[in-house]
Amino acid sequence: MTTGVLLSIDTELTWRAHISGASWLDNYARSIEPGGVGIGYQLATLTKYDLKACFFVDPLPARLFGIEPIRRMVGTILDAGQEVQLHIHPMWTQADRREPARDAAPIRFELTSFSEDEQLALIGEARELLRAAGAPDPVAFRAGSFAANAATLRAVARAGLRIDSSHNGSLMPWPCETGLPATAVSPLSAGMLTELPVGLLDEGGGKLRHLQIGAVSLAEMRAALGHAESEGAPLVTLVGHSFELATRDGERANDIVRHRFDGLCRWLCSVAARFPTRFAAELTDVPRDRPATPCPVSQATRLSRMAVQGLSNLRYERRL
Repeated sequence: MTTGVLLSIDTELTWRAHISGASWLDNYARSIEPGGVGIGYQLATLTKYDLKACFFVDPLPARLFGIEPIRRMVGTILDAGQEVQLHIHPMWTQADRREPARDAAPIRFELTSFSEDEQLALIGEARELLRAAGAPDPVAFRAGSFAANAATLRAVARAGLRIDSSHNGSLMPWPCETGLPATAVSPLSAGMLTELPVGLLDEGGGKLRHLQIGAVSLAEMRAALGHAESEGAPLVTLVGHSFELATRDGERANDIVRHRFDGLCRWLCSVAARFPTRFAAELTDVPRDRPATPCPVSQATRLSRMAVQGLSNLRYERRL
């Protein structure tokens, strides 16, 4: 049995740009196509290496800006032959475009701040917006910031979706409150759902780190896939963002992270027979509940990664 890879990209307008007063066009430039390395660049790279990726798209900003920005995201992704699934950051339903958000009533940013029925209503609304933007009916869901609890999983199932990918053991007990095992890294049963946990590194001392392209090294991602293969895990889930390859202000590429993404795609292409990339829609019948553990990393590997991150921050984020 091969070990599949769910290369997932959370695709969203950012709240930070919104509260700074950016129009949706400016927000789109900073969040979806920043520094020439947004989804257009990512999609071209995926095409170059014949890889599949799942883009979890948040449609709720349509509450403020109308459907056009969401339609643009969805169309760009689908035209490139990639997959669109459902993502939610619920604060967009609480911001009044006529009023600066900082002057409005307190914002509930996490989906876990809502009751199960409220979460179900938000998922239903977001699903309809995503379809209105031209996406096929989604089968998979991810909560924004991995802020999901047991009520979220029930609401996702009640909404008729079959897959959730909100569980992130490195962010427990908050904002991830699913109640599933913190060390879960392989598909598992969650009531009526198939849960696709985000992959993890075990840094020792009870510390876990999730497999996010901007937060771990290429060597660590490769090691995590090799570790999963040795344990017979059917899938590893990696995480990226539409803005992840750029500086935080969205003005230019972060070449350290960009080269890491390029290297990951090039390597996945070279080992496609061992680690085929998959769409979430292909995983409704993935084997579940097979024992698997986070990939252990050495102190030397961790320190090397921290040094590279320090260099990245110094070179691309520090304002002189």
